[in-house]
Amino acid sequence: MALGDLQRLVVYDTATQLWQQDLLMNAYFHGSSVGANLRSMILGRQPVQPLTNPFDEAITGQLRADSRTIRQNARNVREGAVMMGIAAQGVGTIKSFLKEMQALAKSVAEGEADSADVKDEYNALRSRIEGLVTSTTFNRIALLDRDQWGTNQIDTDGRVFIQGFQNGGFDLTFRDLNQFGVLDGGDLDTDLQGQLEALSGFISDMATIGDIYTRRQEGLEFQAVALESQADLLDQAVEARRQVPTKSLEEILLDLLFRNSGRIVDATG
Repeated sequence: MALGDLQRLVVYDTATQLWQQDLLMNAYFHGSSVGANLRSMILGRQPVQPLTNPFDEAITGQLRADSRTIRQNARNVREGAVMMGIAAQGVGTIKSFLKEMQALAKSVAEGEADSADVKDEYNALRSRIEGLVTSTTFNRIALLDRDQWGTNQIDTDGRVFIQGFQNGGFDLTFRDLNQFGVLDGGDLDTDLQGQLEALSGFISDMATIGDIYTRRQEGLEFQAVALESQADLLDQAVEARRQVPTKSLEEILLDLLFRNSGRIVDATG
């Protein structure tokens, strides 16, 4: 049966494709290092090592290094948030003790209690506050007591440096709260109004400082999450970048043959 024009065209095109692939294969098999490598693989020299692209390896290496640095910065910032949280808790507890002292002083002012009866309890609360000031620490860094400042970790002004950026960071500043010695139960009968005014001022200060520390803590936690997200994006970029250079020599050669000679079967549809 005679072939029609369309059938002859299909046969001719198929033969041409096979001839081109055979021509390319012969070129790669004979007289070249690529052919030698391909022959070695086909003859059984295993395992076949995947090819790598030095440029891609350099890029992915830098991305991995940047990711590690950013993750460390995120941990540093998160530690700063913890420090602020501990300081805020300490200030909150001090405020609650001050309110108890204020209640005692008001009971004396309103004639509900005698100063001699509440003096010891008043002074005991002050001692608890002073103990809290000296003991509020993070990794041996005193957060509320100036007398313990001036170290490698916190300077004399209460500043702690946080490495939070690729090439730098910022300071966290803490307030000295070693200042409650003016509260004395012995003054409840000699200067009651002075004690009430001092208590009112301290309570207001603690509320302000506590709010500052809490907002700073929240801001640092948000920054730490943002840094971790940046590191995740870099890790994803590394994986995406490494998908190409891990092709083996066989895959690269077959891609080259198909790209130059085409495929007999259209796999795109």
